[in-house]
Amino acid sequence: MQIRMTPEHAATLALKGLAFLANSGDGLDRFVEMSGLNPVSIRARADEPDFLVSVLDFLLTNEELLVRLCDEESIDVRAVHMARHVLAGG
Repeated sequence: MQIRMTPEHAATLALKGLAFLANSGDGLDRFVEMSGLNPVSIRARADEPDFLVSVLDFLLTNEELLVRLCDEESIDVRAVHMARHVLAGG
């Protein structure tokens, strides 16, 4: 099965990932720590493709969080990779 990924779909998937992190307990804390951003700057940048790429990169490097996101949202892990690629301009 081939997954089609538009920039809009990729952004939506990344925003789902951000919402998942916000509701995951320590996931957002780890993202804030790694990115150096604070909750105010996260809200301000939530519509920027570069920021959304960073959310997906964080999830892709944290297998436990990635698997939980994919399970909870019924997302194919390949779609996360594709969304990252699309948002990065690839």
